[in-house]
Amino acid sequence: MEGIISFGNKRSYEDFKKQIPSSVLPLFDSIREFCFSLGENVVEDVRMHRVVFCKSMTFRWFVDVEPQREGVIIKIQKNRKESIQIIQIKKDQLISEFSQILKVAFEEIH
Repeated sequence: MEGIISFGNKRSYEDFKKQIPSSVLPLFDSIREFCFSLGENVVEDVRMHRVVFCKSMTFRWFVDVEPQREGVIIKIQKNRKESIQIIQIKKDQLISEFSQILKVAFEEIH
């Protein structure tokens, strides 16, 4: 995308995947795929230890996903006035158990 201001070297998801435990990678990938399925305006921001999903280029993030040894920690933001919700998903759980929470966050973030 042209016109995006980048500070430093931008990491790719392919590069980030190398630090995710192999047993957690399928869960992480399914969360990532679900977030992208929410709309064409979903933007992925790969950071040092986590991946943040934002709504459009305003970078209003709605999901922050951090891999752990036995699963992932997801921080969910619906708007800036409410507290951030934190959930842990174990590697043997399915994203479908949490998909509604993520969808609502995407729809309500401004």
